[in-house]
Amino acid sequence: MRDLKNKLTSSKNSKNIQNRRGKSFGYQVLGFGAGGGLSGYSVDFLVIAGGGGTSRDNGGGGGAGGYRASFNSEASGGGGSSETALQLNSAITYTITVGGGGATGGSAYGANGANSSISGSDITTVTSIGGGGGGSRDESQKDGRDGGSGGGCSYNSGGDAGAGTSNQGFAGGGLGDDDSPAGGGGGAGQVGKNAGTSQTGGDAGNGGNGVASTISGSSVTRAGGGGGGGLSGNAGLAGSGGGGNGGNSDDGVNATANTGGGAGGGGNNSTTGSTGGSGVVILSMPLVNFSGNTTGSPTESDDGTTKRLIFNGDGSYTG
Repeated sequence: MRDLKNKLTSSKNSKNIQNRRGKSFGYQVLGFGAGGGLSGYSVDFLVIAGGGGTSRDNGGGGGAGGYRASFNSEASGGGGSSETALQLNSAITYTITVGGGGATGGSAYGANGANSSISGSDITTVTSIGGGGGGSRDESQKDGRDGGSGGGCSYNSGGDAGAGTSNQGFAGGGLGDDDSPAGGGGGAGQVGKNAGTSQTGGDAGNGGNGVASTISGSSVTRAGGGGGGGLSGNAGLAGSGGGGNGGNSDDGVNATANTGGGAGGGGNNSTTGSTGGSGVVILSMPLVNFSGNTTGSPTESDDGTTKRLIFNGDGSYTG
């Protein structure tokens, strides 16, 4: 069995170098040579992918969707640092993609969540990776799947948890021994918990906690991992941030929509797994720079200084 205690990522890189050009303090209207000419302005983001789904009958917890953030020096997932705000320009359309949650796998392992992203012709695309599906009791699919955060391992002869993605999320939980219940899904802020030892009386692993952000105007925790499905002991609980609880002798709980939470694994003799939570993309910009040009009906708010757009589904913003 792999040592999962400190495992954060399936990537060989420990840093996300792509967006490390240096964090600017506050909002700035940029001049020539600063990434967009006179029309450029700074826009902060939170991009969360869809969480992973789970299987029935002792399914591992689903991993949370990948979590990337630039607002107010808040952390990204997987213990990553805050990223650099985007520099957007007038008359350019930026496409927003919000990933759906992973479907239940039935007797197979749960499906991974779908990616979320922000893309445009003048920026490097920001992509968060969908959460890993939880492992199945099927011997060939017992391992949790890799993703933004990793899925938990299912009960069955020493399977392994799924890995998370660097600067997006943590690994899922494994087994306490070769005959214990399922592990919890990884969260954006914490590794999924290993299952307790022994088939008789051992508890399934809890999901890892998510990460809080105030980009929407108040503190909200998102991207928690799902709890593992129980066997004879207690089912695993969801991590904070929209994940679903595992089932005991019943089905797991679906994750909350637009949080990127991982699904709860199905318990012993359950008939189905559960589905991961869809993702979300949030933009925050100076109100004076807001163009008013959006598609996809994002939720809009402002405090007289800052404009916020919350995309719960696909859309676009034109600078």
